[in-house]
Amino acid sequence: MNLDAEHVPLSLYVHFPWCVRKCPYCDFNSHALRDALPEQSYLDALLLDLDEEFAHVRGRPITSIFFGGGTPSLVSPRAIGTVIDFVAARAALDADAEITLEANPGASDRARFGGYREAGVNRLSIGVQSFNNRLLTQIGRIHDARQARAAVEGARDAGFTDLNIDLMFGLPGQTRADAAADIEAAVALSPEHLSYYQLTLEPNTLFHEKPPVLPDEEEIFAMHEYGLERLRGKGLFRYEVSAFSRSGHESRHNRNYWEFGDYIGAGAGAHGKLTAAGRVTRYTKPRHPREYMGRGERFRSSETMVGDEELVFEFMLGALRLTEGFTLSTFHARTGIDPGSIEPRLAPLIEARLLRRAGERVRATERGYLYLNEILEELLPPRRDVPAQSEGAA
Repeated sequence: MNLDAEHVPLSLYVHFPWCVRKCPYCDFNSHALRDALPEQSYLDALLLDLDEEFAHVRGRPITSIFFGGGTPSLVSPRAIGTVIDFVAARAALDADAEITLEANPGASDRARFGGYREAGVNRLSIGVQSFNNRLLTQIGRIHDARQARAAVEGARDAGFTDLNIDLMFGLPGQTRADAAADIEAAVALSPEHLSYYQLTLEPNTLFHEKPPVLPDEEEIFAMHEYGLERLRGKGLFRYEVSAFSRSGHESRHNRNYWEFGDYIGAGAGAHGKLTAAGRVTRYTKPRHPREYMGRGERFRSSETMVGDEELVFEFMLGALRLTEGFTLSTFHARTGIDPGSIEPRLAPLIEARLLRRAGERVRATERGYLYLNEILEELLPPRRDVPAQSEGAA
């Protein structure tokens, strides 16, 4: 294997695991906040965690930071600024690094957004999910439509010019008209980026244990197709399965995931992927905040070397989500595997018109985009299940 970390981009993900209330559809590592937020104790642990991680990536520039959760907007701008300053002082943070913070309406305001802006955050991702109060109640959100609009307006007032809105469809009791109204409400706010994704009933969630009645497949398909057409008409172009943006506003952090770049994971339950010594390693951090804060050192709770067969599958899992697909040279740079070795596996998918190849670029066709799981199934290592396709917040 010929794999050089120098040619693999590096991002940083920082996880804050607390929410005001756990949503019934959420399978992320998040915990309802029952007492005062232990901000300083968690921040102390984060800095120790980051210090350990930076020893593995000395000299490699960090191109983006993403503060996710949970609800990072429960954390003070001071704490966010402390993390950013620590990264800038201890690692090679790019001068123009994209720094994103997830925020929820009802857990943030204009003054707080201003504080994040001053701390160094230059992109916000706001978890709106719907502008319909009835649907927001159905999915357990703590905000209403008025607060959703106020959050976006507050972000603009604070000076943010790079803004993502998360919007879901296929919600319990949602009609085509409801979904269309949500799209119209979102585009009226002129976001630079929009994540438009279907509600899925994930294991280990309340909705999985007690499934709500969802729209049928025909209704969901119609909602999806309307969204694609309307967003395109408003200058938000699809560049990934569930991601739409104006020109130049694609999420650089998420693109790095999809293009099989490296990323440091810090915080309770965070995952990381690093290339070193010609190998790719994945690792995790303790899930429970109490265990994480009590760690003190050696924050990684598991580490796994990724084998060649898994490398092929994991690369394709992200790269084929992108409308532009990938190049064979990028495949080689990220995995160290000779592209010629995968061509026999791509050939039948190209013949079936699920994939298209032009020169060294490979991407899913329009039809293939509807059957990504089936495509990935053909690329699976032996005896492994296909992971569900879902959209993380941008």
